[in-house]
Amino acid sequence: MAIAIRKLQDIEKLRISNKIVAKTLELLSKEARSGIKLSRLNAMGEDFIQAQGGRPSFKGLYGFPSGVCTSVNEVIIHGIPNNYVLKDGDIVGFDIGVEKDEWFGDAAITIGIGEISKENQDLINCSYDALYHAIKSIKVGMRFKELSLILEKFIHSRGYMPLRSFCGHGIGKKPHEEPEIPNYLEGGNPKQGPKIKNGMVFCLEPMVCQKSGVSKILDDKWSVVSEDGFFGSHYEHTVAIINNETEILSAIQEGSI
Repeated sequence: MAIAIRKLQDIEKLRISNKIVAKTLELLSKEARSGIKLSRLNAMGEDFIQAQGGRPSFKGLYGFPSGVCTSVNEVIIHGIPNNYVLKDGDIVGFDIGVEKDEWFGDAAITIGIGEISKENQDLINCSYDALYHAIKSIKVGMRFKELSLILEKFIHSRGYMPLRSFCGHGIGKKPHEEPEIPNYLEGGNPKQGPKIKNGMVFCLEPMVCQKSGVSKILDDKWSVVSEDGFFGSHYEHTVAIINNETEILSAIQEGSI
């Protein structure tokens, strides 16, 4: 399947959906604190998205039961917002999808609750820094495999491992489109595969493990952890390539990188 090239008017529609994502993540980052249930945060997120005229697009997607993926501590992605009560020292990831007027947005953050250890702050910083390093490295004409290698090398440089078997992706009128963008190089040759072009819109989402990148799905059939059992972190943005520049659509303050 070909990677879609978006017209500017379509990117503007994607910008609207992603702005709702950004505002929802901002809300949850402020409301997440010791003593609050994950289910309560999910309800806040879903209600806010709907109040903005959007639809929480993860709810029902592939059977996922909620609008906000809430991944606590060792859960890196796809955590279900249950009745777990956050406490000081926890780290929690929020991953949100929004559909508005048939166009989708997607982004994620990981934050600490109260005072967290330096080890966990370093872990969070790695996924955040890897994301922005990769975004700044994007150039029209480079291959997506080169971008995957950039992500992998950065994560390794911090002493961590990228989560295997899950990846970034294209986005548009579907929440997941071509291409798949792993956080590690597959196939050994970064000079193969499709090139990045103006008009492409895609999600980058470094998922960081401590010792092993081998993924494991828990008994709830959704929560993804590393086989090492240690805490993980996850950040994500939707970006668009416009006039040879990379713009983050899912940031509160937009602009070229």
